[in-house]
Amino acid sequence: MTKTERAKPSMSIQSPCILVCSIDLATGYCFGCGRTGDEIAGWINYSDEERRTVMTQLPARMETIERKPRRETRRQRMARERQEG
Repeated sequence: MTKTERAKPSMSIQSPCILVCSIDLATGYCFGCGRTGDEIAGWINYSDEERRTVMTQLPARMETIERKPRRETRRQRMARERQEG
């Protein structure tokens, strides 16, 4: 199906975006939702069927993303330094 043949996109399937928009360089998936950059960019134009297909793949994709530990905050560092010294 070409873009011109696609049915008019509807919003019956909402975006999986959770506003954590950062791509894992190892997998190419967003840390927040699991979509690729191309899927994120084209989501508004996807048909419900295309969205449904992507949505079914997201849980497995999220399992492949290696989440990096959050960096130590100033408060955490100060608490750690108090405990150590």
